[in-house]
Amino acid sequence: MGEVFAGRYELIDPIGRGGAGAVWRAWDRRRRRYVAAKVLQQSDAHALLRFVREQALRIDHPHVLAPASWAADDDKVLFTMDLVCGGSLAHLIGDYGPLPPRFAAELLDQLLAGLDAVHAEGVVHRDVKPANILLEVTGTGRPHLKLSDFGIAMRKGEARLTETDFVVGTPGYVAPEQMLGAEPDFPADLFATGLVGLYLLTGVKPDGKEVFEWFLREGTPPPPAGVPAPLWQVLAGLLQPDPQARFRTATGVRRALASAVELLPQEGADAEPVEVFDQIGPLPRGYGAQGPVSAAGGFGPAPASPASPTGSFPLAPPVTAQPVQPAQPVHPATPPGSLPATPPTPPPAAVATGDPTPPTMPVGMPEPTRQYTAAHPPAPPATTAPRARTAPSGPSAKVAAAVLVVALACLGAGVWALLTG
Repeated sequence: MGEVFAGRYELIDPIGRGGAGAVWRAWDRRRRRYVAAKVLQQSDAHALLRFVREQALRIDHPHVLAPASWAADDDKVLFTMDLVCGGSLAHLIGDYGPLPPRFAAELLDQLLAGLDAVHAEGVVHRDVKPANILLEVTGTGRPHLKLSDFGIAMRKGEARLTETDFVVGTPGYVAPEQMLGAEPDFPADLFATGLVGLYLLTGVKPDGKEVFEWFLREGTPPPPAGVPAPLWQVLAGLLQPDPQARFRTATGVRRALASAVELLPQEGADAEPVEVFDQIGPLPRGYGAQGPVSAAGGFGPAPASPASPTGSFPLAPPVTAQPVQPAQPVHPATPPGSLPATPPTPPPAAVATGDPTPPTMPVGMPEPTRQYTAAHPPAPPATTAPRARTAPSGPSAKVAAAVLVVALACLGAGVWALLTG
């Protein structure tokens, strides 16, 4: 069993690591499902404030992977998200290289849909890159991505946690105006989205500074090798050095992208399908699809067994039959201050008592149990103690007569007073 965080999240195995901490596959004991848990690595004021900002985001959208819950334990904090097992766009490009244009356009449209939901909440992501775009396991079917990692995201108008001359973001995906210290805005996310689209179609990691200088030299340059002209027109509108010349909203980009896809040729039947498979790997030993597997073969925490000093587990002692003890005779209680009475010795069987009638028991008393061994003689029958006589209640006769005389005298005095008055 892995480490249990805050009594709820059981950390199983690490599945990723970023600048702010590690991401673990974890078992949520309350909701009984697997989640991704991001454990904060640093505990300084800036890191904690970024953590508070990130876990406070609650954006419900099929293409956004926002935090779902959080917990704190001593000096560590974590928040959880849905577990996405298909890896990132970086894994996909590493496996296949440049993607088919229609497949890349589908991924780009989903990314823009997620960004549209994020921008609608007034949030600038500030770190759009292939490693932060995760994929569900869909096989060779329609892909499904989720935009993740809101560690440096901020709402427009919020106070910045860094100095104005300090650039926050991943080198190569930072918009040129951000390099000059401008306030974070939505066009900066769209510039990074254009770089991601270029990466999907060429299979080569772009450099934002080189793209910026390329556009400054040539205006709108011709499409790179392998990029269809209709899609290049959309990407060029995202990569303009001047933010005022770019697309202003993700919705506008999606409309232009839909029109460009209609101009793309259909892919041939011999084209290699792109498969999105599980990148995390199987669960470690002791865990199943429904959670931790107990020692008894069921699901749930395994019962703890005490171990002996040698490391073995003791077995329960065998149950032995206890011998039946013969019943002991019951003797009457001995009065205080007297010696215990010696049990009477039974008369010999050969001596005649002269009374052929067996002794009788008092009415209402059960017959004593006969002993099955000669070692213990039968106990004498219990006798009932005579009931004590209860004194009559009330005053004595002399006291009653005196009270009666006084009462008659009082009555006579009252009658005389009435007659004379």
